Amino acid sequence: MIKIGYHASHEQFSPKALLQFAQRAENNGFDLVTSSDHFHPWTEKDAHSGFAWSWLGAAMQAVNLEFGIVTSPAPRYHPAIIAQAVATLNQMFDNRLWIAAGSGQAMNENITGELWPNKDTRNQRLAESVSIMRRLWKGEEVSADGIVKLANAKLYTLPTAMPQVVGAALSAATASWIGTWAEGLITINHPDDKLKKIIKAFRTENPAGDMAIKIQVSFADSLNDAEQLAWESWRNNILGSSIQAELSQPKFFDEAGQFVRADDMKEHVLLGTSADTYIYAIQKYREMGFSKITFHNVNPHQEAFIDMMGSDVLPRVR
Repeated sequence: MIKIGYHASHEQFSPKALLQFAQRAENNGFDLVTSSDHFHPWTEKDAHSGFAWSWLGAAMQAVNLEFGIVTSPAPRYHPAIIAQAVATLNQMFDNRLWIAAGSGQAMNENITGELWPNKDTRNQRLAESVSIMRRLWKGEEVSADGIVKLANAKLYTLPTAMPQVVGAALSAATASWIGTWAEGLITINHPDDKLKKIIKAFRTENPAGDMAIKIQVSFADSLNDAEQLAWESWRNNILGSSIQAELSQPKFFDEAGQFVRADDMKEHVLLGTSADTYIYAIQKYREMGFSKITFHNVNPHQEAFIDMMGSDVLPRVR
C-alpha cells in the first residue's frame, strides 16, 4: 500500500497558511504531510522562511497524519538538538514523525559563518550526525570528537519507538552511499532514466528500504498557465544540485534564475490540468517501487490543487 502526501513548503508560504493547507489535505484524504526546513527561501520575491520545528508541534496537534521533514542535522543545528526535537515530538504524537537527512545547502547552513566544506566532508558530517542521533534515541550517554563535537549528552525524554531516518539523494552516487546507513531513500521527480539509476544505486546497497518521492507539480486551468506559474514560483530551484548547494543567499538564486526559460520547467515540474496527469504519475512511481508519493504544488494555488486531489485523484488510486 502506498501513502500519498502533501508537501508544506516553508520557503513559499507562511506557517499559518501551511497549517491551514495541512488541515485541508487531511480533510481531503491525504495520508501524510512532508515539510521543508529552510532558513532562507529560494527567492526574495513573495517568500517566507518559517521555523519548521515550531510549526511541526502545532501541525501535528492539529492534523492526525504521518509527518516527515527534510532537514540537515548540522551545522545550523547540532544533531543532539535535532535528536531532542524528534524525540519530543514522537513522544507526544505516537511516533508519527520521520526525518529525511541531507548534507545541507549553503543557503541555510552557511549562516553560522563557518567555512562551507566540500561534499565529502559534508557527507562525513551527516553520517556522524545520524549515528549520534540514533544513539541518543536509545538513551545512551554520547560523546563525540569527530567533525561533530559532543560531550556527555543524554536524552531523558525518549521517543516511543526508534524514529525512521531516510536519506535525501539527488544523484545515483549519493543514493548508493545513503543505502549503506539510511532506512530509506527520498528523492524528487527526475527524468525517468536518471531516477532509475538513483533507485538502482540505492537498491544495490539497501534492497528492502522504503523509498519516497516528492513530485514537483504545477496545477492550473491550462498547460500554459501551469508552465508560467511554475516559472514564476520555482525557476530558482532547477539550477542543478551542485549550484544549489553552493549559493548562499536568495538574491544569488534570483540572479541565476533569470537565465531559466519558462520552457525549461517541463523537465523539472509535472505540469497538469486534470486528475489523469496525477493518477498516471502515482501509478508510474508506484510501479518503480515508491511507497510514499508526496505532491508539491509549486505555484500559489494550493487550495484548488488539494481539493482536486481529494475529489478526483485519491479516490481513484486507493
